[in-house]
Amino acid sequence: MMRKSKVVILGTGGTIAGKAGSNTEMTGYQAGEIGIQTLINAVPEMLEVADVTGEQFCNIGSFDMIDDIWLRLSRRVSELLQQPEVDGIVITHGTDTLEETAYFLNLTVKSEKPVVLVGAMRPATAMSADGPVNLLNAVALAGSQEAVGKGVLIAMNDQINGARDATKTNTTHVETFKSWELGYLGYFQNGKPIFYKASLRRHTAAAEFDISKVTALPRVDIVYLHVNCDDILVRAAVSAGALGIVIAAFGHGNLHINIKSALIKIARSGIPVVRSTRVGNGIVSRSANDTDNKFIAADSLNPQKARILLQLALLRTKSPEEIQRMFDEY
Repeated sequence: MMRKSKVVILGTGGTIAGKAGSNTEMTGYQAGEIGIQTLINAVPEMLEVADVTGEQFCNIGSFDMIDDIWLRLSRRVSELLQQPEVDGIVITHGTDTLEETAYFLNLTVKSEKPVVLVGAMRPATAMSADGPVNLLNAVALAGSQEAVGKGVLIAMNDQINGARDATKTNTTHVETFKSWELGYLGYFQNGKPIFYKASLRRHTAAAEFDISKVTALPRVDIVYLHVNCDDILVRAAVSAGALGIVIAAFGHGNLHINIKSALIKIARSGIPVVRSTRVGNGIVSRSANDTDNKFIAADSLNPQKARILLQLALLRTKSPEEIQRMFDEY
């Protein structure tokens, strides 16, 4: 008889573990109220798919996520995946910062075994809660051979997204995670994951970042540009100790005249500045003046993911040329 895959579910809280006052409340609930074992018990069908065990890692709304939890979570995932009998990991997570946690793990977990993040847009107490089927699909994905080597994945709404490109696109609808123009990696059909593509960017076991002994990540701030903006926020970020700046710029990484000179000064002083964009799709590529200005182009990473890559890059180097290489490869 073929051995069932062994999947460990790490609970971190979120809407999937949320509780509301009635079964018709879809907003205004308390996230992170239900423990991981209760979630597992509510979906007995997953025990037919895999040998499942649960561990309550933390229980928070993901809007309260912090770097320290990321560091400990990544190390715990890597530790579990080093065990020969563990085939994959599922992490239950709030959707507000799920894409960021997924990308951080995509860059720091040292294993090709599947790591799947899963959440819900409706609390566990809702009459049409989406958490149970999402969790069932996530376990099936984490235990599948097809997911090996695909990097960190997101399983929600019968869709499979890669950690690098997925983003939350709606505040309340269940079909919120999309990879926009780059598309889903696959779907679930009758509970079975089916892949059609894979990310070609470096990740997990092929990534160069080692956080095994890191106790804190460098401070990197995001500044969002708008009409009539000035340089007050970027100067404040540097004064507060930011070691890197990501700009959510206009269009193709365009900078307002009121802020550009300050950013050039900051970048030339040795604090890396990354040009990302407010736009939901497309590449911010190198411009003719980036080398002289010491700017870094974010490629297709949105500002919040560019921030994560810059944090990890700063653990290794402050060279804008070397950091640009990383943005081109990850």
